[in-house]
Amino acid sequence: MTPEEFDALEEYDENYRYELVHGVLVVTPIPLAEETGPNELLGYLLLYYRQFHPQGSALDHTLPQQYVRTRTGRRLADRLIWTGLGRMPSRRRDPPRIAAEFVSSGRRNRQRDYVDKRQEYQEAGIEEYWIIDRFQRTLTVFRYGTAGVEELVIKEQEIYQSPSLPGFEFPLAQLLEAADREAQAE
Repeated sequence: MTPEEFDALEEYDENYRYELVHGVLVVTPIPLAEETGPNELLGYLLLYYRQFHPQGSALDHTLPQQYVRTRTGRRLADRLIWTGLGRMPSRRRDPPRIAAEFVSSGRRNRQRDYVDKRQEYQEAGIEEYWIIDRFQRTLTVFRYGTAGVEELVIKEQEIYQSPSLPGFEFPLAQLLEAADREAQAE
């Protein structure tokens, strides 16, 4: 399937997620509450930062479950974040500055999040990639720049501050706590 054919699809089952990966249509179940709950919290905290922090205007927009247009397909990101534009982004023309993924269980999912998407997001022009891993209790950040790729691993009780979001302190412990609550509610 081509990216254009994928983009033209109008009928689909909303109980599944669809991605186009190297010409192959990949269908997966919707994410678990252990991923969507913390993602919802991250969205809230980002919007709170934008509204109330003195430097919050750095955040232009954030959306969950959005497609990243890669060279050979369409990847569904858990959260996309646009910064530094000073306006509402065009999702077709303006690549997000940051992509965030909440790791699902299983070896194939880890491969997808840590290896496949890492490369595809870099190629798509995303400057920073956050991997929130509730199993390892870490935030792994890949920053793509002219000097190469910088990898940072933030542990549960540490604080991460992105250069793209001045003054925003990434609340890893809070997001992991939200994931734990969702898992216990099962």
